[in-house]
Amino acid sequence: MNATDTLALLPLLLLAGTAIVVMLGIAVKRSHELTAALTLVGFAAAFLSVCVVAPLTPRQVTSLLLIDGYALFYLGLITASAAAVAVLFYQYFARHDGQREEVYLLLVLATLGCGVLVTSVHFASFLLGLEVLSISLYGMVAYFTSRSQALEAGVKYLILASASAAFLLFGMALIYADTGSLVFSSLRDLSFGGSSLALLLPGIALIVTGIGFKLGVVPFHLWIPDVYEGAPAPVAAFVATTSKTAVVALLLRFLGAAPQQSPAVFFLFSVIAVASMCAGNILALRQNNVKRILAYSSIAHFGYILVAFLAGTTMAAGAAAFYLVAYTVTILTAFGIVTVLSTSDADAADLDDYRGLFWRRPVLASIFTAVLLSLAGIPATMGFVGKFYILASGANASAWPLMIALVLTSVIGLFYYLRIVVALFSAAPERQPSMEAIQWSSALILGGLAVLLIWFGVYPAPLLNLIRATIGGLN
Repeated sequence: MNATDTLALLPLLLLAGTAIVVMLGIAVKRSHELTAALTLVGFAAAFLSVCVVAPLTPRQVTSLLLIDGYALFYLGLITASAAAVAVLFYQYFARHDGQREEVYLLLVLATLGCGVLVTSVHFASFLLGLEVLSISLYGMVAYFTSRSQALEAGVKYLILASASAAFLLFGMALIYADTGSLVFSSLRDLSFGGSSLALLLPGIALIVTGIGFKLGVVPFHLWIPDVYEGAPAPVAAFVATTSKTAVVALLLRFLGAAPQQSPAVFFLFSVIAVASMCAGNILALRQNNVKRILAYSSIAHFGYILVAFLAGTTMAAGAAAFYLVAYTVTILTAFGIVTVLSTSDADAADLDDYRGLFWRRPVLASIFTAVLLSLAGIPATMGFVGKFYILASGANASAWPLMIALVLTSVIGLFYYLRIVVALFSAAPERQPSMEAIQWSSALILGGLAVLLIWFGVYPAPLLNLIRATIGGLN
């Protein structure tokens, strides 16, 4: 490595440095305000460094990491979303006694793991980034040891992540035995007509299985709603957005290198996509817990994103990127509302907690309504543009069965989103749950996300142009 390589790694180095500074700050003086401030400053520096590094790209740093426009786009997205989660952390954990500072250290380390994932072009860095992310999330999900649900969620996530790592390692071993290399690009020129099919196909299938556990798609989804329900609301926001965005970005780069001419690979992803869209939407219909509804919704939405993967074109990569941005903004806003409505005793998870919210907090209810309409794909929201873009990429690839499944399951999803909207505008209950004041920082984040939700839904051109410019660097 030389000085230019080191500069190209500046966003990752700043995230690692932030973790060290936060850890030392906790050791010197325990202060919730100071720790939150150090975390936000570190995220801001890492986000701004993306612009500094951009002129140096593309830059291959050893055989493990590739810093290009594609990686920088996702680095900026995960850093910005992690910063929003940190702001939500501040309001949420300020209500609780005990040691609150370590959760910020875990947040920074998890974001660093995400950063390594989106820059990886090698199975070794892939596994290292994934484990840094996973180990941090164990502690974040089960952070409230006094809550039985949090401990249960943490143990279940530990089992899911362990199973994911086992499948990934076995898959990597099979691919290495076939190709003699752990670099993604070594798969690009492979043919499925040779004698090595017996090793290569199972290896890719095991890799897909491991990533499937991380994304929570069907049939690897069984404990995902339990994790969302038991985790603290802002932690669930991070799991649903930042961590999954990093895994999707890595999967898209891996699929760009993996041979896709095999009907078996296409059929495998098609089954996962359709099953996720159907199961996610159908299982959400009978839920009365808002966090579980959002969990099943996320299963369906990552099924939608897989439609773009299967299209296999540059347009499809752009569609997946736009949909990830839309999904991140929408889900962060949704869990942000859950966070500010939660109390020190429990999260505002039950549907009854939102009944008549419009008559108590009209602005908050209006923002939540916009979020739900975006998740349903209603026009004038980012969700509509994202689904339209995915449908366009599917049409471009003539993936008609997948498009039909997407449209039909989206109609099913509209029902449970409207259930929450009806609850928001229904008559207020006689015994109204207590509501604490919203801190100005959380209000600013929620307002900014709501503006982005509508702005890019009405005028998506700037974001689409940025995505076209960066996705062109996908290697």
